[in-house]
Amino acid sequence: MQIGMIGLGRMGANMCRRLLRAGHECVVNDHHTGNIDRLVGEGATGAASLADLVARLQRPRCVWMMLPAAVVEETVGALRGLLEAGDVLIDGGNSPHTDDIRRAAALAPDGIHYLDVGTSGGVWGLEQGYCLMIGGDATAVARLDPVFRALAPGMGAVPRTSGRDHAPSRAELGYLHCGASGAGHFVKMIHNGIEYGLMAAYAEGFNLLRHANSGSVARQADAETAPLDDPAAYQYDFNIGEIAELWRRGSVVRSWLLDLSAQALARDPELSGFAGRVSDSGEGRWALKAAVDTSVPVPVLSAALFARFASRGEDAFASQLLSAMRSEFGGHGEVAHPSDKP
Repeated sequence: MQIGMIGLGRMGANMCRRLLRAGHECVVNDHHTGNIDRLVGEGATGAASLADLVARLQRPRCVWMMLPAAVVEETVGALRGLLEAGDVLIDGGNSPHTDDIRRAAALAPDGIHYLDVGTSGGVWGLEQGYCLMIGGDATAVARLDPVFRALAPGMGAVPRTSGRDHAPSRAELGYLHCGASGAGHFVKMIHNGIEYGLMAAYAEGFNLLRHANSGSVARQADAETAPLDDPAAYQYDFNIGEIAELWRRGSVVRSWLLDLSAQALARDPELSGFAGRVSDSGEGRWALKAAVDTSVPVPVLSAALFARFASRGEDAFASQLLSAMRSEFGGHGEVAHPSDKP
C-alpha cells in the first residue's frame, strides 16, 4: 500500500523504513529537508509540502502524522482542505483522546476518516516492531490492516498465553482496534501512565540499594540531623549493575525496562551522563485527569508524575519555603548531607 508520512523524527523515520522493508510505498514530508533526503535515499518518495504529499498519493489516500501533540491541530487544519472523501488521516503521536473525538466529528462531514493510533516501540521499533493501539472507524481500520500488520511486531518469541489455542488474534500480533474515535489514544495514555509508575518503582528501588551503605558514611552529630538508628544494619556496598543482571533472570520483576536499566548501568555505573531531569510529554497528566473525571484512585501513577516534576526542580521553591519555616519557628539552619556534592 501507499502511505504518506508527515514527521520523520525518531519514530516516524523508522516506521517508514519498516514499511519500506515490507514492500509498502512511502511518500514523506518533514520540516527538516535532511530527514526527507535520508528517506528518499532509502527508497521513499519525497514531498516538499503537505500539498505536494497529498498530490503524490493515490486515492483513497492514507496520511499518517507522527508529530508532537502541539502541532497536530494546525496540521489537521491544513490537510482538511487537501484531502477528499474516502481518505484516511491518522494521528500516530500522543494526543489527548478528547481531541480525537472532536477532530473525527469535524472531518466526518467531509467524508474523511480520522484514526488515532497510539504507537509504542521507541527507537527499537524498526527491528522489533511497534505496538499499535487503534481507534476510529472500523471500515477504515480494516482497509489499512496490511499497514498495521507490517508495523506490528508479530508473534515473535513471546509465548502464547495459556488457553489461547485458536488462530492468533491481532492483539497477539501486536496491534488492536480498541474502539471508536479516541479509544486508541486512551489506551496509549494509560499505557504511558503505567510506564511512568514502572520506571519510578525501578528508580526508587535501585536508589535504595545504592544508599544501603549509609551506616558506613560519616555523619555529623547535630540537632538538625536525625541519627541512623542502627548503622550496622546499613553497611552494604552493592554492585547495582550486577543486581540488575541478577533480577533479569527468573525474578518476578524482570521486564524490558529492567533490561534497559541493566544496559544503561553496564555502560556507566554512575549514570554520570544524566542530570536526572525527567520530562513528561503529557500522557501522564491526561491519565490523572481521566482518573479524577472517573473517580478512579491512581496513587502510584500520580506519585510517578509528580516525581518527574520534582526532578526538574519544580519543587525547589517549596523546599526553600520549608527550610525558611523551620528557620522562622525554631531557628533551624540548613545542614549539608554526606551525599551532597560540592
